[in-house]
Amino acid sequence: MLTPYLPYPPSSGGQIRSYNLIKQLSKKHQITLYSLIKDAKEKQFVPELEKYCQQVKVFERPTKPWTLKNILRTAFSYFPFVVIRNLSGEERKSVAQILKTEKFDIIHAETFYVYPHIPKTKIPVVLVDQTIEYQVYQHFVESFRYSFLKPLLWIDVMKIKYWETHYWQKAARTVAVSDADAQKMGEIVKGLHVRVIPNGVGEDLMDETHLHFAKTILFMGNYDWMQNIEAARCLAQEVFPLILQKVPNARLVIAGQHTEKIQNLKAVNIELLDLKIEDTKGVKRAYREYGVLVAPLYGPGGTRLKILGAMAARMPVVTTDIGIEGIEAENNSSVLFDKTPQQLAQLTIKILEDRELYDKIANNARKLVEEKYTYQAIADKLDAIYNEVQKPTNT
Repeated sequence: MLTPYLPYPPSSGGQIRSYNLIKQLSKKHQITLYSLIKDAKEKQFVPELEKYCQQVKVFERPTKPWTLKNILRTAFSYFPFVVIRNLSGEERKSVAQILKTEKFDIIHAETFYVYPHIPKTKIPVVLVDQTIEYQVYQHFVESFRYSFLKPLLWIDVMKIKYWETHYWQKAARTVAVSDADAQKMGEIVKGLHVRVIPNGVGEDLMDETHLHFAKTILFMGNYDWMQNIEAARCLAQEVFPLILQKVPNARLVIAGQHTEKIQNLKAVNIELLDLKIEDTKGVKRAYREYGVLVAPLYGPGGTRLKILGAMAARMPVVTTDIGIEGIEAENNSSVLFDKTPQQLAQLTIKILEDRELYDKIANNARKLVEEKYTYQAIADKLDAIYNEVQKPTNT
């Protein structure tokens, strides 16, 4: 299994997914894990993953992506920036060597941009794309304020699309995390059959939790991720001021990793809660103490683990129709969603002023997660795909 991050601690969305899948898959499979790390300090977490993996190999990449070296490498390469910043020559050599010396049945690539580390091989590759990456960058470029730089950024978007679709077709099986993504991928590459393996909620958030009510609005995210920055700004500058007009004692807590990137959002009623990547207890505490998760997400793709986490903790969720994609939640039953910032503000006011609705949404959301979004059920679906791609080699 190749991942572009170390899957521990399970703080960010990708880490939560990969860590919990590894825990469940290890019951049936022997796993060799290859991961990129930003800092040598992350090596302290390797022993936790060695509980479930036969081997764990890590390879450092630059801590800061926007280095002159990465920019120049991108400019003179066929690969886009997201591949260049996640490319390790040392890892590529190591993968080639281990495939020659050891026997593997499956290669699992988590995100298309780790695929360049895999040499030509007859071993079937299962590629899981947690989001359609080129759409994410396309959304960013469309709203980029410096128009004179847009042509250069569009070139990179086109590079991403080329390589992303190339690897979808090259893999033995391509997997998306939502029906919406799978449908879109099938439209982009005609005839591509995409399987869907949804995201889930980790065991740490599945502990039984009681209903709790507070007029504290929460947004959770890693602010290295451009869509989370966009959502936090929208919430602080457009949605929350409208909520304050009707609920003057409301508070907004914007929590997660790298909040230094959104320091300008801090205000009298707005708190920035920086949670270190290893602070899983802090993430859990936020879900279980604050009142409503409001997520004005407008960027495309993937499923939102922050939303599933809140649902598991019996915290009602207000989000957009885009934000809820990939989660089988019913509007006005297990979630509240609409489109505009004004509509999201109205929904938040509604749920803060109606305790009966608050309790109904919270309880139904928890029930939904218990039924459909545990990682054991999700790992079983992935295991079925592994077995499926092995059949031709066993006959």
